[in-house]
Amino acid sequence: MSGLSGRFFLPGPVEVRADLLASMQRPMIGIHEPEMQELMGGLQGPLRRLFRTERPVLIGSCSSTGFMEAAVRGGVERRVLVVVGGYFGERFAGVAEACGREVVRAHVPPGATLEPAHLERFLEGPDVDAVALVHSETSTGALAPLEALARVVRTRPNVLLLVDAVTSVGGSPVETDAWDLDFVFTGTQKALALPPGLALGAASERFFERARGAPDRGWYLDPVKHLEAAERRLPTQSPALPLLYALEAQLRRIDEERLEHRWARHTAMRELVEQWVEARPALALLAPAGRRASTVSAIAVPPHCSASAIATELRRRGFVVGVGLPPLTERVLRIGHMGDLEPADVSGLLEALESLVM
Repeated sequence: MSGLSGRFFLPGPVEVRADLLASMQRPMIGIHEPEMQELMGGLQGPLRRLFRTERPVLIGSCSSTGFMEAAVRGGVERRVLVVVGGYFGERFAGVAEACGREVVRAHVPPGATLEPAHLERFLEGPDVDAVALVHSETSTGALAPLEALARVVRTRPNVLLLVDAVTSVGGSPVETDAWDLDFVFTGTQKALALPPGLALGAASERFFERARGAPDRGWYLDPVKHLEAAERRLPTQSPALPLLYALEAQLRRIDEERLEHRWARHTAMRELVEQWVEARPALALLAPAGRRASTVSAIAVPPHCSASAIATELRRRGFVVGVGLPPLTERVLRIGHMGDLEPADVSGLLEALESLVM
């Protein structure tokens, strides 16, 4: 694929095209100058199409975890139900506790997802004013049934739904408005195939009504400040300007490819991995069929294999993959197949992996 080596398969940060890296070398512009308003305003249309929303999209010069904290500070009054099925679900819970909120954890096994009927039962337990979940759990390759879960949350008028969509936005359907989600956020270093450093998010009016009354929503990560900045077509503070240039270029490419085609390309890469694993009985995907992310696959390796040893040998051969996150470090290989990679790139990786796992 032009601009890519096709050999970098971490589940984030992902490989970035050479032309996108080059786009970051444009001259600096002033924060309050008309050129900045032109840049920031021009990003809104493509970002709204990306998030499938008519609302302003928030842009923060921080990692996606920054917007995870913003979601908690603006969207949780007292107690939140956090779905924990992997490393990043637990991170959501930890962020909420660090922000002084009470947390009720809904645990599911690694690779599993919380199902709508289970969520209904959890919501019959201790009163919560928000539900927080990871749509695509990067540590296990599991994709939650977000649309169906959102319908359950919407039966509770005073409960907001906060969604970590870090490895799903841009790589699989996320319908912010149609699914009536309250806060959805991602980062640039995943399916958008850009360097890390920008967080992107969209939120409902319900969310902002609550956030405006929050006594401790912070300052730098204040979602209300980010909304006001988006409406003024300005950054909140000094922005990561080179990343904004790259974002502008990549959004233009995504519009040219068409978002639905991008989703389909990611699905095709996931299916390649599925077929390859299913043909090898010694291997297994952590996530079950029908609940697998299109952007990352977590493969359980045989007991006699070490995931880190396999990853080290693959790196020697020129391919970079991830190992499991704690507590799955030695038992799982994680393959990121997202961004601007193509199915042919994934096929090359799987060919190199063949002799190392059998």
